[in-house]
Amino acid sequence: MKADEMWKSSTGKGVKVAVIDSGVNPHTASLKGQVLAGEVPNAVAYKATEDYNGHGTSMAELIAGTGAGGGLKGLAPGAKIVPYRIATTQLTEKEEAGKAPQVAAAIRAAADSDAKIISMSFGGGIDYPDRRAAVKYAQSKGKLMFASTGNDAQTKNAIGFPAAYPYVVGVAASDKNGTVGKFSEFGNYVDLASPGLDVPTWCDNKFRSYCPSQGTSQATAIASASAALIWSAHPKWTANQVLASLIDTAGRDWAKDDPSTYLGYGLIRPRKVLENPNFNPGPAGTDPLAKENVTGVTDAAGNAPSAKASASASPQPSKGTTDDQAPAAATADASDNTTMWIALGAAAAVLVIGGGAFALIRSRRGAGSTHA
Repeated sequence: MKADEMWKSSTGKGVKVAVIDSGVNPHTASLKGQVLAGEVPNAVAYKATEDYNGHGTSMAELIAGTGAGGGLKGLAPGAKIVPYRIATTQLTEKEEAGKAPQVAAAIRAAADSDAKIISMSFGGGIDYPDRRAAVKYAQSKGKLMFASTGNDAQTKNAIGFPAAYPYVVGVAASDKNGTVGKFSEFGNYVDLASPGLDVPTWCDNKFRSYCPSQGTSQATAIASASAALIWSAHPKWTANQVLASLIDTAGRDWAKDDPSTYLGYGLIRPRKVLENPNFNPGPAGTDPLAKENVTGVTDAAGNAPSAKASASASPQPSKGTTDDQAPAAATADASDNTTMWIALGAAAAVLVIGGGAFALIRSRRGAGSTHA
């Protein structure tokens, strides 16, 4: 990605990224001065700056870490983070989970903030109507949303929400050579791919050391940072134009109109946008994912998944219950639709943000690949 060259053109300055996650610790060396907790309604009550497992802080550092004190330097070190804490399956304390905002409420709050980008490194197999409506609301407010597709490709490969919602960019994970991770879930809701293997993240919520990790969570954070770099360089562009530029310049060896089931429109290359000051992003009001957003998620036969198929991915509340009706603690206990996509790897930690160019691999969406 040649980050050092990109930073000569843009560091993400002036762009705010909302990170909806397990909370963000603003006191790590890399995030001092980078977290705008004061812009979050009820941040203290909701403990937006208390990270219960280290996941949200890691994602924030991958986006906007400064690298100070030996910490991670994110891809957009000039950007700022607006933190939103939600209850996930890893927040087991019922009292604490009950205090956290519901996912739909967090998305709406981020939509009402000054953040241009919403980064969501979580998901699961249930389509909640209130979350779908919140995403649509955020889109109407001009936000660009990224979400991880999930890490269960080798087992159930369930459709992952919110990545599968219209107007959300589903991000798959690749290694530094462009090979999709074996764990990275696939389907027609995968829109782009980003580095997600051999990435150092905080080992736990003690914030004492980094551990090697892999996951579509990390890929989503880096994709969000890529968008921040571009939007900073072109502040008058719309979310549609920023996304269109990422799609147009993505690395692929297949036809643009026939996206891959595994890598979508290809591997993000923000440098290709930044190195051309006259880059044409297309019309401001044209949705680059219009086809996908109209069609929605489909299986290999082109059919929309049934409610039974969506629900089978994990336990869920009773029929007709939304997460606004059920307490967050119940959501966490049920392990339903709010799971952090993160998996620890065994390889040595390698900071991939400044890595080399991607190779191009994987089949096209329409070439016999299995859809989620």
